[in-house]
Amino acid sequence: MSKKLLVIGYIWPEPSTTAAGCRMLQLLETFAAFGYQVTFASTASKTDYSQDLASMGIKEVSIKLNHSSFDDFVKQLVPDVVVFDRFMVEEQFGWRVSEFAPQAIRILNTEGLHALRKAREEAHKKGQSFGIAHWKNHPMTLREVASIYRCDLSLMISTYEMEILAHELDIPGQLLHHLPFMVDGSSGFTADWVPFEARKGFVGIGNGKHAPNVDAVKVLKQEVWPRICKRLPDAELHIYGAYLPQQVNEMHSPSTGFYVLGWATEVHAVLNSARVLLAPLQFGAGIKGKLLDAMKTGTPSVTTTIGAEGMHGNLAWNGTVTNDWDHFAQAAVDLHQNQTLWENAQQQGAELLRTFYDKEAVQAQLKDRLQHLSKALGTHRAQNFIGKLLQHQTLASTKYMAKWIEEKNRG
Repeated sequence: MSKKLLVIGYIWPEPSTTAAGCRMLQLLETFAAFGYQVTFASTASKTDYSQDLASMGIKEVSIKLNHSSFDDFVKQLVPDVVVFDRFMVEEQFGWRVSEFAPQAIRILNTEGLHALRKAREEAHKKGQSFGIAHWKNHPMTLREVASIYRCDLSLMISTYEMEILAHELDIPGQLLHHLPFMVDGSSGFTADWVPFEARKGFVGIGNGKHAPNVDAVKVLKQEVWPRICKRLPDAELHIYGAYLPQQVNEMHSPSTGFYVLGWATEVHAVLNSARVLLAPLQFGAGIKGKLLDAMKTGTPSVTTTIGAEGMHGNLAWNGTVTNDWDHFAQAAVDLHQNQTLWENAQQQGAELLRTFYDKEAVQAQLKDRLQHLSKALGTHRAQNFIGKLLQHQTLASTKYMAKWIEEKNRG
């Protein structure tokens, strides 16, 4: 009999608009490849960009928040594994899964540490230099870490975030698993790369609902592009992204080579036409799908330490990493104009893909981890004392708040 996977999504996956959507789609495909019957449930409404999961053989279910109908649903489903898409979903449904499907392995899909992203954003808005203490003392960190402890395993997309959880908060290694983006056939795709002479110009990509992306476009407009234009007056920068806000659309300026073009249906086609991806990210968390897409298409990139964080270990970047805007602009110009430098950066990207993102290797590691966890779930949970503590009824505030809301709604 096939095992059953239930994924409770924060939103319906949008792989064509967000890196998080691509990540979720990869996760669903991975469990399907492992032989699981997959059900995806969410309280959210679908959008025009939502992936058609039913066409992939995945059952789609709409669920209600703070409603006992979910209890009946999960009891009838009897899942072997439940994945919570982000800690907010675990807060809402974790206690119900624990109570009505206690046999299920509970997995948190972090999509990057939300508290880290929030703490960095707040420090940036205040003009403060971010320090790790900002994150450790942020109230959202308490919620997110509590969710990690309540789950049997948390999927971490960034090696940096694995490190700070372990070294700064002493999170046991058996509760964490590194699962980055996965690249299919990473050893043989270089033959499809568009050559240097067939490309031109620069590109920036980012979903407009994501604050770090909007900030990065502002930096491009105000700091980076004027510097590039002084060196390459005829160059063009094309900005793409779904849900771009009005303030970004108003930056459209063909006379200066700054084009705001909206949603790109084919990101790889956009990257294949450009010589350099620009990503001046000043805050954020997780790892950046746009930078991985650039590597996959052989497009060198210029980004910041935040942008490249948790993505390349001790290996060279496929371009340049800098937080100085003069250096950023000059590096972009150098990559755009110097074919030898550009091709070397391409090969560095290929090495990163082979080393860290190979699909077969990443999936094999997850499969082994799940098999081990399934065989020793009782022992695993017994060793997680803080997790048991947080499951205790006197500390289960989310459970009783949900029950109160449910009764209030019923009345």
